[in-house]
Amino acid sequence: MIDPVIFSFKLFNWEIVLRWYGVLVMLGAVAGALWAEREIKRRGENGEVIWDAMIWVLPAGIIGARLWYVVNNILGGSTYYTDNPAKILNIPEGGLHFFGGLLFGVIALAIFLQRSGKDMWLFLDALAPATLLGQAIARPANFINQELYGQPTQLPWGIPIETGHRLAQYSDLSLFPVETTRFHPTFAYEMILNILIVLFLWRLSRRYEERLKPGALFSAWLMLAGLSRAFIEFFRPDQPRIGESFVSYTMLVSFLMAITGVVMLLVRYGKLQLALAEGWEDKYQITKAEKKPRARVKPFAEDAENMDDQVVSKPVKGKPVARAKILVKKVPAKKTVTKSKSNK
Repeated sequence: MIDPVIFSFKLFNWEIVLRWYGVLVMLGAVAGALWAEREIKRRGENGEVIWDAMIWVLPAGIIGARLWYVVNNILGGSTYYTDNPAKILNIPEGGLHFFGGLLFGVIALAIFLQRSGKDMWLFLDALAPATLLGQAIARPANFINQELYGQPTQLPWGIPIETGHRLAQYSDLSLFPVETTRFHPTFAYEMILNILIVLFLWRLSRRYEERLKPGALFSAWLMLAGLSRAFIEFFRPDQPRIGESFVSYTMLVSFLMAITGVVMLLVRYGKLQLALAEGWEDKYQITKAEKKPRARVKPFAEDAENMDDQVVSKPVKGKPVARAKILVKKVPAKKTVTKSKSNK
């Protein structure tokens, strides 16, 4: 197995630890921002704004992802964080939930864009695929941390899980021997689905560019991301269930995401009428910097009427004849006066 810690050292009384989890999460965030920057530029807006937005979105997203994970853990009956509240701040040990990061990140983004006067739908359409790309890049950290795996499986791509990282129901080594028991790599399933959705949305945005209205790509993302996560939840035995049902809290939220995406698409293309959607613009509201007009040099008024366009050419040795257009002032022809001799 890969050591979750890349390196560590002591600085005075503090221990500095660099973990694969943190590195991959940050790498995913940067990759997603680069993707979003390119998509924002393609829509005519200043793509560099995304880096200013990241100052708001990234901290809010991490806080939201951590809080959602902790609450989800408590709903599952665990007392780990209630008994050790300080552990909530120990993000490097692992434990971020995508939905919490999405919720808090969108709220922070909305505040930033409102203050900046930018079009919310433009940024959501550009960022939606980028979030799944970033999540896909960070998913291998779950394998390194030995977390977010599924039930035991006999499939050839099943992965081993060490005893110390197993769920309680799989800790009996007489039933689930370390040497032979393999588990569904659900994080890998989600990573593959995320990449496929990103490619689909990218293709959709290129092929139907003229027909896509503001918010359509984000709506499609909600639908596809929700359905894919709901599917993954069938393989996740670590997720808390609602009562005695097979439905987990995350699965419920995923279905609600998908339904919201479908409704938004229907409203966006006039198949469903909602009062809340009145005035939904058909084009992005682009903010562009004002450009100062160039100073133009004009001929004097009295000379303008006397200007003729003429083309002159001058041969240059070894080069083709260059033809230049110049303005030549027309000079009125001099009148000749003929004196007549008078007869004397």
